Amino acid sequence: MLMAGQGSHITAMVRSHASGDDEAFYSVVLQVAAREARQGHHRLAGDIKKAVEASRSRPRTPLAEVTTLPRPQGDVAEVMDVREPRERLRDLVTSAELAGQIVQVIQEQRQRAVLMEHGFVPTHRLLLEGPPGTGKTMTASVIASELSLPVCTVRLDGLMSRFMGETASRLRIVFDEVSTRRAVYLFDEFDALGADRSGNDVGEARRVLNSFLLFLESASPESIVIAATNHRAILDRALFRRFDAVLAYSLPGGKQAQTLIRKRLGSLVKGVPLGGLGALTRGLSHADLVKAAESAAKSALMRGDSAVTRADLESALAARRLASLG
Repeated sequence: MLMAGQGSHITAMVRSHASGDDEAFYSVVLQVAAREARQGHHRLAGDIKKAVEASRSRPRTPLAEVTTLPRPQGDVAEVMDVREPRERLRDLVTSAELAGQIVQVIQEQRQRAVLMEHGFVPTHRLLLEGPPGTGKTMTASVIASELSLPVCTVRLDGLMSRFMGETASRLRIVFDEVSTRRAVYLFDEFDALGADRSGNDVGEARRVLNSFLLFLESASPESIVIAATNHRAILDRALFRRFDAVLAYSLPGGKQAQTLIRKRLGSLVKGVPLGGLGALTRGLSHADLVKAAESAAKSALMRGDSAVTRADLESALAARRLASLG
């Protein structure tokens, strides 16, 4: 006869296996191993852990090779783009606090079957806010990639301008997908919908916003809904409490800037001192720094060099500052 704990673990494993979520499955299996160890069954616990480690060490098959990516059909195809994410958690350069929040979301989703079995809902409604180019879109890709899910992007500014008068009904179509197809759904340019409006601009935008919030409230925890905005200041303050978590992004500091450059250039910048570049990197976004690093690399490679020089970086950063900051 199964004990209550054993039954919940088996149920959680079946659910995670059925949904194709390997990490959630492994997480539950390791919980079983820990329980066996506490009961003194150390050999069994060790065997379980070794089996998990062996399985995890096998090459990870890309999502596209496991299953065909869901291609939007009919009305959904007009409002949503679907792609396979490639960025991983190790690729994201951000503060320790923000990285911790992102890891927490991923871990809760991996163990969602266990949480829901005990009456808890995993974090699945996120608001990302901060300057352009600071990693909001990449975060959606990272979460999707770590969970082996596709990213479905809905650009709200285009949706509202293209389907004025029909936006709410189009949103319903998207949230029907949220309920039926597990994925990460990114609502980009959220300020197009959530701006605090007054006067003649209230009408359509307010109706659409209310529809979005109703859909969000009932969104399936099997999927992750992410709203991203570059303009927190113009959002209706009442919106923030509708999300499970609000993640704040900022421009990178000096050390983050160096890490970004080194990550992008790899061996091309080996041995090159990056200290003292603060005056050139200050005010640039993550995306700006990556583009500057790529520009420096191209300059070095096209002249036949196998490494980027400090001068290459300084020149590229100065050019990027001029383009981005005026």
